[in-house]
Amino acid sequence: QVQLKESGGGLVQTGGSLRLSCAVSRRTINVLDVGWFRQAPGKDREFVGADSGSAAKIYYADSTKGRFTVSRDDAKNTVFLEMNGLRPEDTAVYSCAATYYCGTSCDRVGDYVYWGQGTQVTVSS
Repeated sequence: QVQLKESGGGLVQTGGSLRLSCAVSRRTINVLDVGWFRQAPGKDREFVGADSGSAAKIYYADSTKGRFTVSRDDAKNTVFLEMNGLRPEDTAVYSCAATYYCGTSCDRVGDYVYWGQGTQVTVSS
C-alpha cells in the first residue's frame, strides 16, 4: 500500500508562484510513476503533469507546459509541483497520484492506483 499526502496549497495572486509537495509513504519511490491532477468545482479531474520513473520521462498538459515543473527528490520520498505564472483558471484542488507503470502518456486518471487527499490552490485576479 502506498500513501500520498499533498501540502503547499494556498491563496496566491495572479502571476504568483506556489510549490506543492507530495510525500510518498513507500520506502523507495524511484520505482513509482507519480502524476499531478487538479479538479475545479463542477469540472472533471484534469491532468497537470507527471514524472514517470519507469520511463525516465516527464509529461505536461498543454495548459501547464512552460509554467509548471514536476520534479522529485528520491532521498526525501517527495515529488514536487512547482507552479509559476499562476492564473485564476488554475484554481482547483490539486492531487498527486502514483502507480508502478502509468503507460505511455501518464495523463489519464485510470492510469493511477494510489491517490492523495488533495490540497486547495486558489488564484485571485
